[in-house]
Amino acid sequence: MKKLIIFVVAAILSGCAKQTFKINDDIAEKSVLETKQIFFVQGIGQAQTIDAAAICGGSDKIIRTEVQESGMDVFLRVISIGIYTPREVRVYCAK
Repeated sequence: MKKLIIFVVAAILSGCAKQTFKINDDIAEKSVLETKQIFFVQGIGQAQTIDAAAICGGSDKIIRTEVQESGMDVFLRVISIGIYTPREVRVYCAK
């Protein structure tokens, strides 16, 4: 039982991931859109799309987009044995 607890804690602490796609060199500190994307069964064969150009009012106003899997997201994925796999999405726009 002790080994299982250590394994779960190690998985939660080491499983965070973040992908950032930088479009423009401008600086934006606050995201315009912050939402969760929910996938099932590790997201196999699933895709979700967010139109950042529509959110920002044009493709020239997009600064960056981010997709993040936080520690809590990893915890939920581990507890559900990969059935529930959430991720956070952020879109940053120029003013």
